[in-house]
Amino acid sequence: MNPIEMQKCLGGVHYPASKREIVDQAKEHGAGKDVMGALKSLPEKEYDSPAAINKEVSQQ
Repeated sequence: MNPIEMQKCLGGVHYPASKREIVDQAKEHGAGKDVMGALKSLPEKEYDSPAAINKEVSQQ
């Protein structure tokens, strides 16, 4: 999955953000199936930056 594409879909997220806020924002930005699948598989916790989301996704 392309991290740049994922970050485009997360524009406007106010950090810290919950998994739900992140997934909802990506959906509003028209994220593709790969991005949505990666974000939906994130652990339920607060994320304090886009880098934290990228790190979690890359560990999956």
